[in-house]
Amino acid sequence: MIPIASPTLGFLEKQHVLKVMGSGQLAAGTEVRQLEDEFADFCGTAHAVATSNGTTALHAALEACGIGEGDRVITTPFSFIATANAIRHCGATPVFADIDPETYTLDPEAVERTIDRFDGNVEAVLAVHLYGLPADMDRLAELCETHGLLLVEDAAQAHGAAVDGRRVGSIGDAGCFSFYPTKNMTTGEGGMVVTDREDVARRAARLVDHGRTDDATHTEVGYNYRMTEIAAAIGRIQLERLPDFTDARREHASRLAPAVDERGLDAPTEPDGRTHVYHQFTVRTAARERFRAHLEEAGVGTAIYYPTPIHRQPAYDDYDGSHPVAERAAKEVVSLPVHPALSDEDVETIRTAVMEFDDE
Repeated sequence: MIPIASPTLGFLEKQHVLKVMGSGQLAAGTEVRQLEDEFADFCGTAHAVATSNGTTALHAALEACGIGEGDRVITTPFSFIATANAIRHCGATPVFADIDPETYTLDPEAVERTIDRFDGNVEAVLAVHLYGLPADMDRLAELCETHGLLLVEDAAQAHGAAVDGRRVGSIGDAGCFSFYPTKNMTTGEGGMVVTDREDVARRAARLVDHGRTDDATHTEVGYNYRMTEIAAAIGRIQLERLPDFTDARREHASRLAPAVDERGLDAPTEPDGRTHVYHQFTVRTAARERFRAHLEEAGVGTAIYYPTPIHRQPAYDDYDGSHPVAERAAKEVVSLPVHPALSDEDVETIRTAVMEFDDE
């Protein structure tokens, strides 16, 4: 079975991990600091703060931006639940706005309606670059500037994606990444906050280390969200390989898209000016279960991201609202393998299986 995801780790990662293990410095050392510098340079930001995972990156970034008790943060209902959970971890309230049916990212018009519904009593927008495609950051940034809102980017699935050549994470007040094993690059577990704002970077760095400052004074109640040296060692090699990983994902997507189009399925879109990095190659069909069964019989693994919108999850059963575009997408989307570990034969197997699907 061709898996939906497969971490690509090799000799260089192992060699670097062994070097770190031999040093005896396993936490809070130079590997983490170097990964922060290198990742900030990659994103085109002034600062980066490493964390233990993508969720802690989101929490630290939001809190570092000043989000707290009683605040409202607009976000998408069509994402992994960590997006909304991070808002709640700050004591704030996630307010959902519906998505664009083609990009699956926040619909700016829905965001604007939501701002108006609360008479401007909203503090921030948390935009998700879903499946590796940037949200409509031009319009969202314009809305945030007009209404005086913070703009935070959940780029957990979008390492290297860009808007008019500007990499995601560098557009809002802060950007957040995940390095979970299935992501476009991995540290095993890990995350990163990037920002051009020195105040946000300084506070995020304190929060991930129990509120500790450079002189070992603890100025606020923080968290143990630190990244390990071993994770950073893996990440530094992965970051070097990321451009090749991205090229492979985009090449695989380009080979699959014509087959998807020919079968009348909805293929991923890449609006002008936005660079997709294909964390997932997500199509949609009303015949999803038959499509998945057909692909499984052909030896192709699939997955659904996400079968239940966040506002329909039991943990959010107190939420009163409907978002029909997200709800319909949740019933129809299905992701196909597109990761760098695919061989040419694998891609051809997937392409052929798609072509042979009868959706009637």
